[in-house]
Amino acid sequence: MKKSNRVVIVDDNIDITGVFADIFEIMGNKVVGIGHNGNDAVELFLKHKPDFIFIDVMMPVMNGIDALKAIKENDPNAKVVIVTADSSTDTIKELEKLDVTAIIFKPFKIEDVINIIEKFED
Repeated sequence: MKKSNRVVIVDDNIDITGVFADIFEIMGNKVVGIGHNGNDAVELFLKHKPDFIFIDVMMPVMNGIDALKAIKENDPNAKVVIVTADSSTDTIKELEKLDVTAIIFKPFKIEDVINIIEKFED
């Protein structure tokens, strides 16, 4: 029997956080936090220690790459999934260097999100 993952979702687009939350809960996971900027991402990660955190790159206050760096400094094994419309080689290389768990490119398909969770479940 697969376990229920604890998930944090951070995106400045409320529609996207809602879609992700619906997908995860339908899959039997628990959304323990939703944020809308990079500071939220770091704070929610430290507070909840989720199994997964999904972070957008382009956000106000602190971007997703800086949030990823802060999270990985705190927990190098954190499962961080970046959600971005930026498919530039430079961004992808930087994310890989930071040991991102996975990247989902916008516009995304629901199946892409489901596959990420299923692929990396403990």
